[in-house]
Amino acid sequence: MRVIVCGAGMVGSSIAEYLAAEGNQVTVIEQDVETAARMSDKIDVQVVVGHAILPDVLEQADAGNCEMIVAVTQSDEINLMACQVAHSLFDVPTKIARVRHQSFLKPAYSNLFSRDHLPIDTLISPEIEVAQAIVRRLHAPGSYDTITMADGRVRMICVAITADTPIINTPLRQLITLFPDLTAAFVGIVRNDRAFIPSVDDMLLEGDIAYLVCDDRHSTRIMAALGHSEPEARQIVIAGGGNVGMYLAELIEQEFPGVHLRLIERNPDRAQMLADRLKSTVVLSGDVLDLDILDEAKVGQTETIVCVTDDDETNILASLLSKRHGCGRAITLINKPTYSPIVNNLGINAVVNPRSITVSRILQLVRRGRIRSLYNLREGFGELIEVEALEGSSVVNHPLRDIALPTDVAIGCVVHGDEVLRPKGDTMIRAHDRVILLCRKETIRDVERLFSIRADYF
Repeated sequence: MRVIVCGAGMVGSSIAEYLAAEGNQVTVIEQDVETAARMSDKIDVQVVVGHAILPDVLEQADAGNCEMIVAVTQSDEINLMACQVAHSLFDVPTKIARVRHQSFLKPAYSNLFSRDHLPIDTLISPEIEVAQAIVRRLHAPGSYDTITMADGRVRMICVAITADTPIINTPLRQLITLFPDLTAAFVGIVRNDRAFIPSVDDMLLEGDIAYLVCDDRHSTRIMAALGHSEPEARQIVIAGGGNVGMYLAELIEQEFPGVHLRLIERNPDRAQMLADRLKSTVVLSGDVLDLDILDEAKVGQTETIVCVTDDDETNILASLLSKRHGCGRAITLINKPTYSPIVNNLGINAVVNPRSITVSRILQLVRRGRIRSLYNLREGFGELIEVEALEGSSVVNHPLRDIALPTDVAIGCVVHGDEVLRPKGDTMIRAHDRVILLCRKETIRDVERLFSIRADYF
């Protein structure tokens, strides 16, 4: 597939790297010469230096022969216009644009992006995606990360393993004997900053970050087995009233009506706007690093603080100060990947990475074939995907033990109708079953081919 990526920032470079690693023909358009040069040195893609909305630049990027344009520059206007020019002059079939300004996202204006106006197939809002990711974590207290798949029947849970984890130092094969009625499988472990797919003989050790896939109906019991029986928070503080903080407060008001929610925003005018817009949230104007403001927000009596300012260092410090003052749990937004490996050791309970979340959403739209959903895990680790087994594919009507899976692939579960099956050697994949698996980005194409219809089927 030929893809044009507009913008070589953190999101654009990640998307280009993933797609190029899978054998797609990727061209990146970047206006800044130095950023373009770094991209060209780092990734095996074609790089065009120029403004993404200019017809001659898009022509140089061979837009007339590309199948998709992904516009993720820092400017909403450039992203929208690049898609418009790609459609009007080059008839690019699929157009994805990242936008940040809330006005573009109002349902009342959705007709703006129809084929007769701005023909953009999908708008991606990083702020809304991040807010939704945080709400998922609030629904699963104690988790480092969590997502649902297969229409809510399957849940991926990421947890930090501590000395208090009941199943620590236990071979994974023994967990089936200990919990025979629970449908769950560990698909990944991060240990000492190294990610790997565990075997049945591996054990969970203190300091690990573990990824497991389970039947959503069993998630509460599984969290208890991992030493996490925390109830959902009834008092929450949001540090930062930008777009992420605002969207998050609105979602919490909708999904957690009984929660006492307080929000701290430094800018007085912005704080007043938020106070007028939000229904039940108490908005405080002040510095999230000011101890008096934290006291006024009752951080010491709060179960969870969510730090989502636009500064990583402020988010980390506010999280640590709040926990020192008695807050039970800290969820922290961090943009810089260099900080991610150290925050768990600082006592921060969960980290939200906007780039990873946005890349996951865009890659889910880019994937072809029968991949239903996708989640980009830890940087450089792999992707958790939900793929449908087609009638006539090589995996259908064969037990798992007889399927030649690519290396670095771990099956988490098989969804057959309303049943969620733990993967075993004799587990049979039927047509239209959904399979949840973890794989490296280099093997995505192999997985797609494995689950697609065989050429000799016809």
